[in-house]
Amino acid sequence: MTHTSSIPIIHACVLAAGKSSRFGATKLIQIFRDLPLVQHALLAAQGVCKDRVTLIVGYDADAVVVASARLANSVVLNTEFEKGMGTSIAAAIDACRQNADAILIMLADQPLISAQHLTILMTAWSGSDNEIVASEYDGTIGPPILFPRNAYDRLRGLDGESGAKELLQDGQFDVRSIELPLAGYDVDTRQDLDLLDQS
Repeated sequence: MTHTSSIPIIHACVLAAGKSSRFGATKLIQIFRDLPLVQHALLAAQGVCKDRVTLIVGYDADAVVVASARLANSVVLNTEFEKGMGTSIAAAIDACRQNADAILIMLADQPLISAQHLTILMTAWSGSDNEIVASEYDGTIGPPILFPRNAYDRLRGLDGESGAKELLQDGQFDVRSIELPLAGYDVDTRQDLDLLDQS
């Protein structure tokens, strides 16, 4: 660790750079329960990583930044967002690696994830540099995911749409999964948003 405190420093990075191609408009500025979609993730992140929240933007970046209402402590523009989520994760690593013992990767289109859910993930982490803590839902594991320092170089090399799945599968890291069914609800289409609004 790079600091004198015995308490690990965790940064939250909210990925909000995607093109929203299936939605047909910039989905993260759409209103869900009285707030733009992107704000739900940022508020949850601030609830557990106060003053250590980074927003990664790309497509329609200006509109997403405005919708974020300055809830992020820093904003990073991913100019390569069209190549896939891996480039946003790499941008997040570049932004935070010097000051974080672990990075919590979140998706801006999972509006049902709360600070309480993130706390469960973070407290499940042993503090080991070789342990990844991921959410489990619908028979799979995925974001939000906590990655320790030893994963940074691998994450920095990501590109394409596969995201960080290869790190979860190659056996180099101990992967701990925590059941978070609400992480399975993400917004890809207008119908997804409508269904969540009715729930």
